Amino acid sequence: MNDFRTTSLITVILIKKNFTVKPKIVSLIKSISGIRGTIGGVSGKNLTPLDIVESASAYGYWLLQKGKNPKVVIGRDARISGEIVSQLVVNTLRSLGIAVVDLGLSTTPTVEIAVPLEEAGGGIILTASHNPKEWNALKLLNDKGEFISAADGQDVLNLIESGEITYAEVDKLGSYTTKDTYINTHIEQILNLTLVDVAAIQDKNFKIVVDCINSTGAISIPPLLEKLGCECILLNEEMTGVFAHNPEPLPANLRQLSSAVLTHRAHLGIVVDPDVDRLAFVCEDGEMFGEEYTLVAIADYILKHTPGATVSNLSSTRALSEITEKHGQTYTASAVGEVNVVTKMKEVNAVIGGEGNGGVIYPELHYGRDALAGIALMLSHLAHANQPISFLRNSYPNYTISKNKIELSDDIDLDYIFDGLQKKYEREKINTIDGLKIDFEEGWIHLRRSNTEPIVRIYTESASQVIANNLANKIRADINDLMKEKARTI
Repeated sequence: MNDFRTTSLITVILIKKNFTVKPKIVSLIKSISGIRGTIGGVSGKNLTPLDIVESASAYGYWLLQKGKNPKVVIGRDARISGEIVSQLVVNTLRSLGIAVVDLGLSTTPTVEIAVPLEEAGGGIILTASHNPKEWNALKLLNDKGEFISAADGQDVLNLIESGEITYAEVDKLGSYTTKDTYINTHIEQILNLTLVDVAAIQDKNFKIVVDCINSTGAISIPPLLEKLGCECILLNEEMTGVFAHNPEPLPANLRQLSSAVLTHRAHLGIVVDPDVDRLAFVCEDGEMFGEEYTLVAIADYILKHTPGATVSNLSSTRALSEITEKHGQTYTASAVGEVNVVTKMKEVNAVIGGEGNGGVIYPELHYGRDALAGIALMLSHLAHANQPISFLRNSYPNYTISKNKIELSDDIDLDYIFDGLQKKYEREKINTIDGLKIDFEEGWIHLRRSNTEPIVRIYTESASQVIANNLANKIRADINDLMKEKARTI
């Protein structure tokens, strides 16, 4: 029996039976990229102070065992629990004899850039990305400022389970320093990129509405746009961590931004997630550009100037493959997860890559999803295209992705379900490197266990919304039939 979970991801999910998405979620997820859960509740089932200390201890001790520089860069988004989590992590690392450089309120890509500049052994980003306010997480980085590998992640998880960690004596405790200049450093690096045409963008005088979603986009996007000569209108700029809407940058959550773009007669709207590594745009007519097309458009711009391979994950739109082939280049799909995309990008020497959730990875800057870099590259693309952003969107292949999910409970046997689906659709093109992807002539279906939530994601894509929805309904019906079949055998 194949293991249909991501081969480079080892995930422990502790959940209540019949899990439902409510403010009092009982959930703790441990994976190679960190520890994620809801604040409060019971240790081992939620992200409590004990879980935070155990996780930070394991990561810090792993870093020391690897012989890396005993120095860690940390930064956080503006979540309500951020300051408490930060203090727990900082003092745990210092208790191991590790020096901590604290960037304070920052962005995920900024911390990633800071790690090698500080010559640190690693980094920890305190953010639960697109998850609601009750969630927080520790995202773990290596000395390159990239997410740790599967093997290293397993080592950290083993240390959490064993608890066999030795702390530093009183004369060898780690130091603590704060630095608040790295967002500026990050911006300057972006402005110095060859394909960021600062002069062309400044000449356009773009008027842009930005939804900061009450987090650190408010302190990172405005200074970038100011240096690019753009007029910036901010929404939800108070960094309270009380998100004005669901923080995932999906169309259903962007009505306020869409309306503001029309009201202000802006050239476009920009929205990021709380840690500023996902990026989506709204067109001048208030319509969604589509987060799947963030990477497509930027890749088109990059490929016009820099021939090379592209990479996205299995759950991303076919449009990137078509645009890549249009430029005479090669496209490759990876398993879902930033670490998997980066690994594949390095293997094929990709010039651009990322994920269809609005995550752009431009290796000329660094190997991490970076909304700030994406903004500068997209505005350069628009400035050169000399047309409204809606016209640019209409120039690309038009696909629609339907994103659905099934909440995990104890009575769902994923191996049984995936095996049954693979047998039923054995005549179609099947990919099992990450869950189960089935390619049909009219579209595709991808099912996989989430890396960040206790759910199974069901993504479908087609040139028609109706067909994409029908594919999702079809696979749901198949799953229900298999669950009934399984129940009859018990």
